[in-house]
Amino acid sequence: MMQALKGVRHLTSSTLKQAVSELTLAAPWGEIRGKVWGPDHGLPVLCLHGWADNCGTFNTLIPLLPKECRYVAVDLAGHGLSSHRPPGVFYSFPSYVADVRTVVDALQWSRFSIIGHSMGGNVAGLFSALYPEMVDAVVLLDSYGFLPTDVKEMAEVMRCGIEDMLHFEKRSKYKKERVYTYEKAVERLLAANPTLSEESVKILLERGLVQVEGGVVFSRDFRINLKNIVRISLEQSLEMQSRIQASVLVVLAEEGFEKIFAEQDQKKFTSALLQAYRDRNHKVVAVPGDHHIHLNNPEVVAPLVSDFLKTKVLLQSAKLTDGQTSKL
Repeated sequence: MMQALKGVRHLTSSTLKQAVSELTLAAPWGEIRGKVWGPDHGLPVLCLHGWADNCGTFNTLIPLLPKECRYVAVDLAGHGLSSHRPPGVFYSFPSYVADVRTVVDALQWSRFSIIGHSMGGNVAGLFSALYPEMVDAVVLLDSYGFLPTDVKEMAEVMRCGIEDMLHFEKRSKYKKERVYTYEKAVERLLAANPTLSEESVKILLERGLVQVEGGVVFSRDFRINLKNIVRISLEQSLEMQSRIQASVLVVLAEEGFEKIFAEQDQKKFTSALLQAYRDRNHKVVAVPGDHHIHLNNPEVVAPLVSDFLKTKVLLQSAKLTDGQTSKL
């Protein structure tokens, strides 16, 4: 079994053009794990994965991005190799924002940029609104930066999330984790995520499985499947969005969230958010592909992200350095 996992890990690592190191940071509830690419003094970029994924989601994209940056991709709480939250504690976007604040504090980053996919993009949007002075640029990969909820539905969603948690905690006292063979784990993740290629599934499973007696179990905390009880309205989302000072690039997959959120009520929210980005001179582009296009076919996304980072981060940093030098 371990041979299979090692084989996949070696195959994936051999395709990378940059040295990659493992990261472990202390958090109040355990550890935050992750991976690091790029030079020690490169311009800092934090990479945040989507729901139920892990930092391996950036394995194929980061090697195609500017080498002058230092990319730190983390496993968010309850995902990948990072610790789970304590019993009875909910997973929510504000909690993830607090985790990001913990990470950048440990890294001693006062200013940085963020690349966020899906849920990670929502964390990036909220962090950039709450800490606008810390963020230079934001890349949202198939994400709108915020996930509004109809105010009429909030009470029901919150109640449902609380009841789900109580039920889960009671059931988990008696329920044993299901053990899989590696092959069955691949089959399960493929079935649950039809937008992932088999190669992408194997990349995510490098950090998504833990070996136990008799096989492997999924490493993620299954409480992440419960309803998020911390919600914000469209009005609140737009107010938060207006507080972002960073340059923003929104890269939407034509077969991704644009297709998933196609119903009229949902479209009303997403259209308002996208128009607000455009009104503030941020860039919104669509690319062919599905929700995991950045992992399955990174060459489609990489040129857009690279040009954005070069223009909004590297070039601006060079101008600032030149300006400071001219004063000496």
